[in-house]
Amino acid sequence: MHQPPTLNTLYRLWAALIPVQLAVIVGAIGLLVGATGAITILLLRGDIPLVPLSGEEPYDPSKGGIAPTFTPEVQFWSPYILRWSATYGVDPNILATVIQIESCGHYLVSSPVGAQGLFQVMPFHFAAGEDMLDPETNARRGIAYLIGGLERADGHIGLAMAGYNGGWGMIPKGWGAWAQETRNYYVWGSSIYRDALAGKRLEESEGLQSWLNAGGNRLCRWAASVLPLATPNANLTPLPPPTPTPLPTPG
Repeated sequence: MHQPPTLNTLYRLWAALIPVQLAVIVGAIGLLVGATGAITILLLRGDIPLVPLSGEEPYDPSKGGIAPTFTPEVQFWSPYILRWSATYGVDPNILATVIQIESCGHYLVSSPVGAQGLFQVMPFHFAAGEDMLDPETNARRGIAYLIGGLERADGHIGLAMAGYNGGWGMIPKGWGAWAQETRNYYVWGSSIYRDALAGKRLEESEGLQSWLNAGGNRLCRWAASVLPLATPNANLTPLPPPTPTPLPTPG
């Protein structure tokens, strides 16, 4: 008849397997430390790829205008955005994303730090005598700066958005060195653009809804007050003469 193992037998077996147990524990610790280190490096560098689109087809601008993700104030500029996209070789939905976050289509706004117009471009980017609030001039300068950020970020949308907000110097520094405003811009810009590529409607975009709830709603109301939204995608000539309008405080 088989006798059950004694405590001494079990102890000797456990003692004999101690090296194997230690190897397993050390290996598990190594994997945990390695994964933690890799995540930390990614956060510090900002090399966080955009979330895949789960097989959804990118939105095709040839369907007629920019994606339905954007608010009516930005949709108003759709014919111009498509023309600027063709002129400067930038995806129209990237341009629409920047306009959405920066001005919500309000082409006369000036921020407390001096950023101007539709793309909220700082005055030192303009040549002497240029009308900073003119939509064409403002777009030319803003898009040039955005393209520079895309080139420095090797096409990474989130990093380019961070560079547009905080300056090109933010791109190589990455997440760990960014101010909260730049981090928010990275998240909002990436998610709104991703939703635009997926063709999501305004109410379906979590990124856009987050931006609206953080103060974007107020900015869009200001934009609606200066745009003839009763005729969507209307010819923008004539518009009211450029008169600087203070950018509203978020809230």
